[in-house]
Amino acid sequence: MAAQLKTALTILRRNQVEVRTGLPRSSLYDRIKRGDFPAPIPLGARSVGWLEHEVDAWLADRVAQARNRA
Repeated sequence: MAAQLKTALTILRRNQVEVRTGLPRSSLYDRIKRGDFPAPIPLGARSVGWLEHEVDAWLADRVAQARNRA
């Protein structure tokens, strides 16, 4: 039964991603273009969002890289 339970996906909007990462919009889209940040998913004709777990994984990777340099 537990194997059948699925985790709910959480969508973050751009302003939430900016707050979580500390990156402004232009930097987010520049990193996406370079392949250094998760791409958003389309939500509608003029709206996009990011999967929370992908943003969290990106942040965790950043922390790990910073800690390994020390």
